[in-house]
Amino acid sequence: MAGHLTGGAPVAIVGAGYAGMAAAVALAERGVAVEVFEAGPVTGGRARAVHTRGNAYDNGQHLLVGAYRELLGLMRRVGVAEDALLRIPLEIRYTRGFALRELPLPGPLGLLAGLLLARGPRLGERLGALRFLRALRAQDFRLSADCSVAALLAGYGQDGTIGRYLWCPLCVAALNIAPERASARAFLAVLRDTLAGPPGASDLLLPRVDLSRLFPEPAAAYVQARGGGVHLRSPVRDLDALRARHARVIVAVGPHQLNTLSPALAFESSYEPIVTVYLQFSERLRLARPMLGLDGALVQWVFDRDALCDEPGRIACVISARGPHLALAHDVLAARCAEELRAALPALPPLVGAQVIAEKRATVACTPGALRPGTRTVLDGVYRAGDYSDPEYPPTLEAAVRSGLRAAQAVLDDLAHAPA
Repeated sequence: MAGHLTGGAPVAIVGAGYAGMAAAVALAERGVAVEVFEAGPVTGGRARAVHTRGNAYDNGQHLLVGAYRELLGLMRRVGVAEDALLRIPLEIRYTRGFALRELPLPGPLGLLAGLLLARGPRLGERLGALRFLRALRAQDFRLSADCSVAALLAGYGQDGTIGRYLWCPLCVAALNIAPERASARAFLAVLRDTLAGPPGASDLLLPRVDLSRLFPEPAAAYVQARGGGVHLRSPVRDLDALRARHARVIVAVGPHQLNTLSPALAFESSYEPIVTVYLQFSERLRLARPMLGLDGALVQWVFDRDALCDEPGRIACVISARGPHLALAHDVLAARCAEELRAALPALPPLVGAQVIAEKRATVACTPGALRPGTRTVLDGVYRAGDYSDPEYPPTLEAAVRSGLRAAQAVLDDLAHAPA
């Protein structure tokens, strides 16, 4: 980064999600005055806490991985405690059938041994998965031309049991889109940094606090302690007026909000939803694992909120991407999720309540060849940040943080070269 800057013109940041707060922290720690404007009542953007009926819920049950180097580094810098995340070795386990666990062996041997010993697929499929990974490594996890994840898997013979229980669920979890529509390039970037990354890169990191407390709220406190401002319930409706007060503006809102700020920033994209159904049972319960997959159901993953967040009797059921569940009324969907969970785990206590949180624009659609706009915009002194803008990563929390850091770097570079 550029040298330490003090006394520069204040920077405005529109949006207090992960991208906006990453930019704010990066600038504040270099002595640049920042003001963050957030339209909503809490920080976090599309990964935030939702307060309803006296309870707090996440607007989506997010999962981090050890490869999220930038996000994890920022969390440490703003003082987030290590126990805010439950770290476990890579484990993909269903309530019935398939199970894979990375073994505690050096380098890539742990994953390779885990694949070889995976429960469910035939030996031939497990060996095929090893050959698939070897082929991907040989080409540095890159493709000369993008295609769908489904086409990639079919081309390597990975569309059988191993695809159904491992590759396709990983695709939906990481890219939030069905394999038939998902970008293989973005999927391979995730596999490169996790399955082929350094030790610990493929570890699963499960949040033990709500998504606002996980990073955005501590980030806001960090910025405020360094003289910055974080203004909630403060929508920006006039970008020109904001530019008149601040020499630099970072726009860190969802793509669907850009046109309201300025037609020059408009970015057209389709979106994929995440629906989380929180089921409240009458008694305390513990699942066999904090995270379990369901096979052949609407629900893809269930999370034990008691084990993770000390929320007794609460289970989070996650349904990522588009699907028939979007046509169901919330009460019908909650009942369907409870039925599916009880079919897989018959010993559950009685259900006493449910809450459905539907984030309709959770992520942009990560399709083959999708446009990735850059950090700089056509407006002088205006920069873009958001998970949709990462040049290679799917729209994840890590992509959001990376984009915020790129925007902050651009601001620092420009301030360093601005006339005195």
